[in-house]
Amino acid sequence: MTDKTSTTAEADAAEKIGAEGVSDIPLGHNERDLTGVVGKVIFFACVFYTLLHLYALNISPIETWAFRIIHVAGGLMVGFALIAAFTLDRNKEPTPISRLQWLALVPSAALIAFAAVGMAVAWISREYFGLRLPPDLPWGEGLALLPAVAWALVLGTVAAIISSWVWKAGNNRRIHWADWLLMAAAILVAAYLLFVLNRWRLAAGTPMVGQTEFLVAFAGVILIMELTRRVAGLALIVITAVFLGYAFAGPYLPGILEHRGYSLERFFTYIYTDNGILGPTTAVSSTYIILFITFAAFLQASKVGDYFVNFAFAAAGRARGGPAKVSVFASGLMGMINGTSAGNVVATGSLTIPLMKKVGYHPRSAGGIEAAASTGGQIVPPIMGAGAFIMAEITGIPYTEIAIAALIPAALYFLSIYMMVDLEARREGMAGLARDQLPKFSKMVKQVYLFFPIIILVATLFMGYSVIRAGTLAMFSAAVVSWLTPFKMGPRQLLEALSLGTRMAIPLIAVCACAGIIVGVIALTGVGARFASMLLNIADASHLLALFFAMCISILLGMGMPTTAAYAVAASVVAPGLQQIGIPPLVAHFFVFYYAVLSAITPPVALAGYAAAAIAGTDPLKTAMTSFKFGLAAFIVPFMFFYSPELLMQGSWDQILRVAITAAVGIYLLAAAVQGWFLNDRANLIQRGMLLVAALAMIAGGWMTDLVGVGIGGLVLVWQLATARNLASAEAARQSGE
Repeated sequence: MTDKTSTTAEADAAEKIGAEGVSDIPLGHNERDLTGVVGKVIFFACVFYTLLHLYALNISPIETWAFRIIHVAGGLMVGFALIAAFTLDRNKEPTPISRLQWLALVPSAALIAFAAVGMAVAWISREYFGLRLPPDLPWGEGLALLPAVAWALVLGTVAAIISSWVWKAGNNRRIHWADWLLMAAAILVAAYLLFVLNRWRLAAGTPMVGQTEFLVAFAGVILIMELTRRVAGLALIVITAVFLGYAFAGPYLPGILEHRGYSLERFFTYIYTDNGILGPTTAVSSTYIILFITFAAFLQASKVGDYFVNFAFAAAGRARGGPAKVSVFASGLMGMINGTSAGNVVATGSLTIPLMKKVGYHPRSAGGIEAAASTGGQIVPPIMGAGAFIMAEITGIPYTEIAIAALIPAALYFLSIYMMVDLEARREGMAGLARDQLPKFSKMVKQVYLFFPIIILVATLFMGYSVIRAGTLAMFSAAVVSWLTPFKMGPRQLLEALSLGTRMAIPLIAVCACAGIIVGVIALTGVGARFASMLLNIADASHLLALFFAMCISILLGMGMPTTAAYAVAASVVAPGLQQIGIPPLVAHFFVFYYAVLSAITPPVALAGYAAAAIAGTDPLKTAMTSFKFGLAAFIVPFMFFYSPELLMQGSWDQILRVAITAAVGIYLLAAAVQGWFLNDRANLIQRGMLLVAALAMIAGGWMTDLVGVGIGGLVLVWQLATARNLASAEAARQSGE
């Protein structure tokens, strides 16, 4: 923390704005702060988990299915160690286990212990004595070992989950006994799957599977859903439960929703294959996400994240409504290294929201601006949250092409929010922050080398390195750059960054695995293909109507879900339909991705808006509505992809430049219509209506519509100038009469 007695003006300014430590990851409301021997064990488990992934990705690959199974199991184990079932009371002293808890603990622990011993016997029997133990083959004197293990595992897991709900954790520095059992259960699920892996690949999801496989897969699914509930809330769990119910209710549903239905054995084992949990979402979380989250952890450990925020303050802090513009810049920069919209709000909003309120923004506006800006961080290349990696995995489009295509849409998004912020500041007559409250821009420029890790990432990608290799080099460069700062990363700091990488990745690992369940249901039931057929029928009447329908479905599927899961689900349901009506894959997936991101600021379930409301101290729903208003212009941008693919760098440079300029003008006109301020004067209702029409015409992308937009905008300008001239003449006449 900055020393308040420091004599330098820069240190004093930094203390006033509190920029130091803004990129640090705060503990979640239910995240434990483990200490003692257990804390050290979990710390090194996190370090090992990250190093295992870096080793497998860069040095010696692990077989794909085995790697993903280990990835999910390790994430579950660490997740249950760190994340409690409910909000923790950090001031509460630990309480002894009650007699009633012992009645639940003993049988639950006995079941999990039996399952553990059974799996150990199975492994030892096969590896050292050559005994083969297919799932339902009796072993010994009529004892069916693995079926007994599966039953014990399921019963113990269910009992432990219910116990964690009934008897809430009493202390944030200890792991609840039920969570110890869930950690063991996660390991046992992986141990079983690895034990029968060759058979699992062939039999899972077919009539060849039996009750044992179903029980183990069911245990794995409920473990994933429970950890997802803890890290992402109930919204994703409710949506997942709806899809799970749909898998069995299909025979009783009408129209395109009907399907023949599936047995429990076939369904749950199918879900735990590379068509579901072990499919594209986990493929991304086990490679790109874990790598780039660790990269983000290195940037934060080296205080590069703090530099991003300080640079934004130095660049924009003195402008009209300075803190709001800082929020736009800082959230864009931080968004490159942050995996979630709500997480970005917490990281930068704790600093910018109070400052926005200080210079005159209504608390609701301050929260809405931060939510909208932080959400945009998910579409800023080169990292783009995690959704872009899933896009590359699903479409086969090279990641570098996706990153290039994202440049103009990201610029338009932040331009729209910047314009909204600036026009509101003009309308309300707001000022910026004082110079002595801000970091010196000259000093920030001298530290521009702290951008080198991002530059190295971009450079290596365009030099032809793989995404994995480029990310690894960028991560190590962050450690090297830290040696040029007071925050030099030594062995201890490196270990802390590796551990932090796992901590930060756990929510995304759980969410990706849970999204895999939904993707598996969509693939098994074929509802995605039927939706595509319906979209094709709508497109026969109107492409615009089909796009509007696709937008609504994408936002609806994404409400309450993290961006990664929202895009993964929408890409399975909506994107294939868009491609069938003739939209190129890149445009279709960007359309879906954009709205999956925007679902974070779309009421009534707007995660980023709710997170900002908590910091601003305002009503969550009203704050969400305000964030929607500030991001309103961005809701038009995906339609521009369809009418003007040049915005995704598809076309010649002169076409790209023309469309980008006209789209930017259209974005400004739309912001002016929403805020009621055009250039230097207020706009009345008629003028705002004209500006809205002009904006939509400019956004459409054709020469004729551009000319119409410019013409209408010019009429509003002439109207305002004439009004101002008449007012000036009337004022002059009044003064001469006096």
